[in-house]
Amino acid sequence: LLSKDKAEIIRAWDEISAACEKDQLVEGTVIAKVKGGLSVDIGVKAFLPGSQVDLRPVRNLEKLLGQVLQFKIIKFNKKRGNIVLSRRVLLEQDRERLRSETLKSLEAGSVMAGIVKNITDYGAFIDLGGIDGLLHITDMSWGRLNSPAEVLNVGDEIQVKVLSYDAGTHRVSLGLKQLQSDPWVKVAERYNPNQRLKGKVVSLTDYGAFVELEPGVEGLIHVTEMTWNRRVKHPSKLVAIGDEVEVVVLAVDLENHRISLGMKQTEPNPWELVLEKYQVGDVIRGKIRNITDFGVFVGIEEGVDGLIHVSDISWTERIKHPQDLYKKGDEVEAKVLQI
Repeated sequence: LLSKDKAEIIRAWDEISAACEKDQLVEGTVIAKVKGGLSVDIGVKAFLPGSQVDLRPVRNLEKLLGQVLQFKIIKFNKKRGNIVLSRRVLLEQDRERLRSETLKSLEAGSVMAGIVKNITDYGAFIDLGGIDGLLHITDMSWGRLNSPAEVLNVGDEIQVKVLSYDAGTHRVSLGLKQLQSDPWVKVAERYNPNQRLKGKVVSLTDYGAFVELEPGVEGLIHVTEMTWNRRVKHPSKLVAIGDEVEVVVLAVDLENHRISLGMKQTEPNPWELVLEKYQVGDVIRGKIRNITDFGVFVGIEEGVDGLIHVSDISWTERIKHPQDLYKKGDEVEAKVLQI
């Protein structure tokens, strides 16, 4: 029995030696995880380093246990009983063959199938078949995205358009949104000045709020167009990201892809009400809202103040500063001199 086992081992070594000399592949079963890699039974025990398992580092080597795979012998020493295998070399060869085929059809404008290989903050790398391309987050959707993970997962099979290809560096830029029509093409048909719409607040800046009217089409509500009633220091005082707001289209700039929106235009202009309600000569009462060196501002209606100039405060007294006579909140009576 021992002689038989020994004979089988000798035969296995001879076969492996011949395969090594002829640069042939060997087949074996992954039998154990060992320090630095895996142990593989190819008739005798051989070592598969972790760096030679795949094209990329494999975190979970245990998943390969029991698998029957093909390998290339990269080190062979019969005297020392040392055999080192590589699976990575085979995968690299397969990838290079696939790469050559892919390059035949790779050109700007072509539509190709690919698999999402990796996702980053700025985009996703797509395996086109032996060559990777970058799908930047700005080319994923006509709408606003906070993260590529909102639309893609590793392993997804997708269709992409080649935006550019540099044969020298093998850099490939890809697009997903370019497979769909640009929503701005129909903006002129869909949006017109004075049109009333609803949209979602998607971004806030110091100068206004951006509102999504449809995926890929946003408009700006400038901070000065948010309310008639008061001066707003920051848009966040009135709206928050995610809010649905009603707006009026003020202007459409097709060339620069800009739509100007207004919120205050959805409500009556208080100054128009003032013109209807008050006339020169009317006596009104109101509370002082602000005091300056040149006069006091009196609230007439919500969002509408009237100015009593310092020279019109008194016939008899010379007023150096209005605050000598008044403070904010005082109620005063005044006559309308001009509108």
